[in-house]
Amino acid sequence: MPTIKDIANACGVSIATVSKALNGHDDVAEKTKTLIKNAAREMGYTPNSQAQALKTNRTYNLGVLFSDNAGRGLTHSYFSQVLDGFKVYVEKQGYDVTFIGPRFGNRRMTYLEHAKCRNFDGICIVCVDSFEEPMIKELSLAGYPIVTVDYAYPGFPAVLSDNKAGMKALVTYAYSMGHRKIAYIYGDDSDVTSERVSSYLETLETLHIDVNPSYLVGGLYIQTELTEEITTRLLELPDPPTCIIMPDDFAAMGGINAIQNKGLSIPKDISIIGYDGAKVAEVLRPPLTTFRQDAHKIGAEAARRLISDIKKEPHNSRLLTVSGEIIIGGSVGKI
Repeated sequence: MPTIKDIANACGVSIATVSKALNGHDDVAEKTKTLIKNAAREMGYTPNSQAQALKTNRTYNLGVLFSDNAGRGLTHSYFSQVLDGFKVYVEKQGYDVTFIGPRFGNRRMTYLEHAKCRNFDGICIVCVDSFEEPMIKELSLAGYPIVTVDYAYPGFPAVLSDNKAGMKALVTYAYSMGHRKIAYIYGDDSDVTSERVSSYLETLETLHIDVNPSYLVGGLYIQTELTEEITTRLLELPDPPTCIIMPDDFAAMGGINAIQNKGLSIPKDISIIGYDGAKVAEVLRPPLTTFRQDAHKIGAEAARRLISDIKKEPHNSRLLTVSGEIIIGGSVGKI
């Protein structure tokens, strides 16, 4: 494997100049940088991570702790996009990503023990609903630079989707289509759900619509069976809703099953709305009206803030809310 010394000999420069060029220092001429980088690429040079860690006191390895209550892991379309956005950004900055789990090989260990074994420069915590869980609290107090996604924890930068604006946009759109009996099947107990439920209630109040307690029902995210059961119950109410907002686009398929089992059609007999902007919303017939979260940007912003903290760069704000957009499908009929 070629070394920095080999590149220096090939280019007729010093080892120090090669090191500076490969690390992007400003005191090397651009022409020389290009010469050195091209030579390194042609020779198949790759930096020694252990040597870099000793020299810079960094491993250029970031940990990701991902906790998904729905149990779908990386098959969850929203979080897979968040994590992809994070991964793409950090890799462009020269970092690797490693998932943090309760095991290291065959050995069970805490999240902190895993982090110490990997010697992470920083950690991204995604979709953890309680920092009071012992292993998470231990990790959060260990002094690592940390950024959180979908959960605002005091003392750490956080990146969140604008859940309040998303729900407000959906309820307001249903209202604009003439609906006044708007139900909402909400997801798991979490900060995200709390924001969406409060926005649903606030928007109804702003639109001077009385809240029907029967129209607000707790369900689960990414759960078609339960959503189907709840949708059936809503349809069987003495005064059923004319529009139902589902927990998310995937769960909406359970609601569609319930509607079809009743011999009803969408949107002629009943209107439905999803959430997330997943690809499945586009292929359903009719296409689902939904709110698309900018998941890729959320992941990239989390990466940017984490790396800024590692470099001890200042933030304009510790909390960043990322906007999304309403996607108008054909699942909401006009009354």
